[in-house]
Amino acid sequence: MGEARKEALRVDFDSQIKLEFHGASVTSDAGLVAYRELDEALELTAKADDLFRDSRRGKNTQHELMGMLRQSVHSRLVGYEDTNDAERLAVDPAMRQVVGGWAKEQQAASTNQMGRFETEILTAKRNRKALMNLPVHVD
Repeated sequence: MGEARKEALRVDFDSQIKLEFHGASVTSDAGLVAYRELDEALELTAKADDLFRDSRRGKNTQHELMGMLRQSVHSRLVGYEDTNDAERLAVDPAMRQVVGGWAKEQQAASTNQMGRFETEILTAKRNRKALMNLPVHVD
């Protein structure tokens, strides 16, 4: 027989998220929430965001750099090797919550947006240097 219903679990980084088991799959990547919780506790992407330089202008700034960094890092943590799956992940409820900001209400970054982020923004000299020095900045 099943266990008695328990109150839903909540995560610290966003109290609107409830973790419940309903027997149906809403997302296959719920493990993202645990990684995001650890990220929040260690302030890893927050520290990186303070160091990154955003060269985008106008309509190219739909998603914040920290959200795109989260999407990039967290998608790799759950086994996606590149940005090819970004289109599907952009509408995944777990990824949208992990990315935060505009993505929570709409969607995370698309394959094209993630491709540009990873090949243009992350590879900019200043941002590469910030990434290499990131462990130094973690308290």
